[in-house]
Amino acid sequence: MRKFIETMRKAGLVIDIKEPVSADMQAAKMAAGTDKLLFFHNIGGHRAVMNLTANRTSLSLALGIDEAKIVKTLADAKFDGTVTEDGILPMKKPDLSKIPIMHHFPKDAGKYLTSGIVFSRWDGVENASIHRMQVLDDHRVAARLVEGRHTHVMLRNAIAKGEKLPIAVTIGTHPAVTFASCTRVPTGMELAFAAELMGGELKVKRCSNGVLVPDAEIVLEGFITAELTEEGPFVDITGTYDPVRMQHVIEFTGMYTKPDFIYHGILPGGDEHKVLMGCPYEPKIYKAVAGVTVVKNVILTKGGCGYLHAVIQIKKSTQGDGKNAIMAAFAAHTSLKHVVVVDEDIDPCNPHEVEYAIATRVTGDRDILVITGVRGSSLDPCQLEDGTNVKVGVDATMVLGREAEFSRATW
Repeated sequence: MRKFIETMRKAGLVIDIKEPVSADMQAAKMAAGTDKLLFFHNIGGHRAVMNLTANRTSLSLALGIDEAKIVKTLADAKFDGTVTEDGILPMKKPDLSKIPIMHHFPKDAGKYLTSGIVFSRWDGVENASIHRMQVLDDHRVAARLVEGRHTHVMLRNAIAKGEKLPIAVTIGTHPAVTFASCTRVPTGMELAFAAELMGGELKVKRCSNGVLVPDAEIVLEGFITAELTEEGPFVDITGTYDPVRMQHVIEFTGMYTKPDFIYHGILPGGDEHKVLMGCPYEPKIYKAVAGVTVVKNVILTKGGCGYLHAVIQIKKSTQGDGKNAIMAAFAAHTSLKHVVVVDEDIDPCNPHEVEYAIATRVTGDRDILVITGVRGSSLDPCQLEDGTNVKVGVDATMVLGREAEFSRATW
């Protein structure tokens, strides 16, 4: 992570904050005002960063991929990087009070770890994913585990055998590893994908509970238990408060920190959260749409919470391609709520251009699909009581054979 921070600094994308800043909402409020990397030199006597990858430029630098080619390149990923063990990680007694964990919003239940990657290991398979974790005391947190996702499935298997699930949480990890952990990959291939993104090889260390972790500023070792406790409320991707749920407790048994560690905090509902939630889904949607038409780009927009709205750029060959692209996108990312399909001359990253396409190329009764009674995102406040939602697709492409009537004047 430190090397990446220096890369960002050389690119003029770091704001250094030398004066003392409080971890109690002050740092979070400052992060909400910019998408540049904030380097706090004094949060409770410690260093910390926020907005590590809060825009596509920083993500491009993190992955070493040209910004215009990110989605296409990631769609071609092989998940074939080499993971190499490099020793045992020494641990000391855990004490979360020694880490500048942040309180982000007034009605949040308390302090939350938001950037921690949970590496879990069961039956020879290792998974990596990010879960928000509410601090309970100096060695325990409550983790939001989405039902049916891999960590939750591994935990249920462990509990069924009367055991706890071995895990390790890394904080302050290279953003390419974080991105890999946010991506839906073949089972157990997150570290291999991270290695691929890091140039082909990734060195890891083994914790005493058997879990493998990459280089990080902070590592917390422990177990997810069968114990349940209240978790929340907490602001999630939509910027609204997620409800209180009964969630599993993680007990930490060991802690490793670099002597002068740099803490990493992600602002809930902020730009970095949106990038990490949405960008990993773009290659998946890209591949799905490529199965029905020629796709040029896929963008999950920040205005759509980085998760609920997609703009898909295609090259039409038949009149129905726009609607086929819409249906493929909804199938690939079931949390999508609204999809807009545009032509090659429309920049999908530019909301003004997308709105122009909707204004000049959409006939409501012909080009808008409304699909009711379908699964959506549990984070969407509009979700109905039965868990379903309404999806809308907008085909904002030109009518084939009539392009001259829609093409914009140029010099």
